[in-house]
Amino acid sequence: MSFMYPLVLVVAGVVSAAAVTAYVLIQRRRSAAMAAAGLPQTRRGAIRRHLPYALILAALPLLLGGLARPQANLSVPHVAGTVVLVVDASNSMMAKDLEPSRLGAAQQAATDFAKSQPSTVDIGVVVFGQQALTTQAPSSDHDEAVAAIRRLKSGGGTSLGQAILAALSVIVGKPVSLPDDPNVPQNDLGYWGSATIVLFSDGENTAGPDAALAAGVAADAGVHIETVGVGTTKGATVEVDGFQLATALNEDLLTTIAATTGGNYHKAGDAASLAASTKSIDLRIAFKKEPVELTALLSGAAILLLAIGGVLMVRWYGRLI
Repeated sequence: MSFMYPLVLVVAGVVSAAAVTAYVLIQRRRSAAMAAAGLPQTRRGAIRRHLPYALILAALPLLLGGLARPQANLSVPHVAGTVVLVVDASNSMMAKDLEPSRLGAAQQAATDFAKSQPSTVDIGVVVFGQQALTTQAPSSDHDEAVAAIRRLKSGGGTSLGQAILAALSVIVGKPVSLPDDPNVPQNDLGYWGSATIVLFSDGENTAGPDAALAAGVAADAGVHIETVGVGTTKGATVEVDGFQLATALNEDLLTTIAATTGGNYHKAGDAASLAASTKSIDLRIAFKKEPVELTALLSGAAILLLAIGGVLMVRWYGRLI
């Protein structure tokens, strides 16, 4: 514990000691006078006589000590860590079953999410279609993440597995891939329990690697994946190279990816619910040592002692003295 004004403690100690000494001397004289008068003093009477004053005297150093502005380094919970926003920019995201389009709605939801995060959270951005590209490395400058999200353009196929592996690469700081043999364990990536991947996608998957296996790699590294569904199960059509292609939200795959890592799937039926769904995303809570002022705590304790002492005085003596 530390104090902003340590000299105040000296004053508090002197004043408190003087008050206690004065009270003891007064009570000794009072006891001597009562003994000389032949008045007996019972133990119960002594408790009633001294307890209210003892409470008031105990409150005095607490009040004066609060003026010294005490501080203690306490473990304070706060949202912290790394979040990688992974946004699907494949051709299917041009569908307009959400306004202005799936991609436009996803950009708005991801932007709102980034803006709402505290500075203790580093945010990175990965955009993917058939390939995945890191467009913004994790940073506490959330404006950069927002700018990267707004630059996204749609095109190409979809590889959810590649998107997950690219996000993991950003988190662990080295390329991550699936082993050629699924029975061969992935190289140890370490434990990244403070990292979260937030995946915005319609769940349409047209290319490898296997998304469920990639999610398993994330789970082994302690990384949660929160998936946000973009689009509707009813679906829509998009025009690609002169062809009309039907596309619909694949909730089952997005749910599987999230569940594999201990994360959650966030359903969004329209653009408004898509934006609202990001508010229910749980990030990791960390504990950080921070100086916390204890003045209010000491003052509260002192006021409580004064109140109890005052109530006892009124009840036993009928007055405040």
